[in-house]
Amino acid sequence: MNSELTSIQMFGIKTPIIRAGDDVVQILETALEEACVEPFEGDIFVLAESAVATSENRVVELERITPGERALALGEEYELDPREMELVIRECDEIFGGVPGAALTITKGILAPNAGIDASNAPEGHVVLLPEDPRKSAENIRKRLEERYSCRLGVIVGDSRTQPLRLGCTGLALGVSGFVSVEDARGAFDIFGKPLHITHKAVADNLVSAAELLMGEGGERVPCVLIRGAPVKLIDESPEMPKISMEGCMYFGNVIKARGRKEENLKQGQNPASK
Repeated sequence: MNSELTSIQMFGIKTPIIRAGDDVVQILETALEEACVEPFEGDIFVLAESAVATSENRVVELERITPGERALALGEEYELDPREMELVIRECDEIFGGVPGAALTITKGILAPNAGIDASNAPEGHVVLLPEDPRKSAENIRKRLEERYSCRLGVIVGDSRTQPLRLGCTGLALGVSGFVSVEDARGAFDIFGKPLHITHKAVADNLVSAAELLMGEGGERVPCVLIRGAPVKLIDESPEMPKISMEGCMYFGNVIKARGRKEENLKQGQNPASK
């Protein structure tokens, strides 16, 4: 039996409530010192997008928002505050539909309920938008942390998302700096020696999912998790998060095809359920 063990460590970094305009790096440095945690070479910082966005003044007071006609109609359809719906329209690339309490959008190239706008962990009467540029945010934070601790680090600005047909949230990396976010496993072999043809490892997303266990979704006040020992490939870059087209997506590609067939059947006067 092979006795070799692999492991990673995670440290939840508790902080005071982060408010608009706060210096998130300075807050982290103080919190790390109080927790007696010293970053090492290769450590990965996972930061909640809401904390990063708040520090970047992406907090909006709803009283200052006047919804337009489209926001009023969609807000009623999806049971959303029309002022928040107005912000969703402004922030997203496209709205596909929704369910009570959430509009399904494409925002910054990825699926995001309500354009990623967060009403939780925001002051009463306010919402938090996504960071304007999560990749740049991650890069700026990484460079300052590396300068402070004199070692190579990685930073992820992460969020939580639901998976199709599954209850509960997992992690999603919005912006990454300092390591390869998605590793190409094609050409490697499985345990039976068969080559892999399409597999890519969502390294950054998996690390955010792990960090979510300590961050929580409520009042834990753990906006950052330090991960040690993660098997990542460090680089002095901030790679774009790889994306695929909607047509090439296994989920969306089939939804688009089904929608096209339904529309074609309706034009021809057929019952869509008969196909």
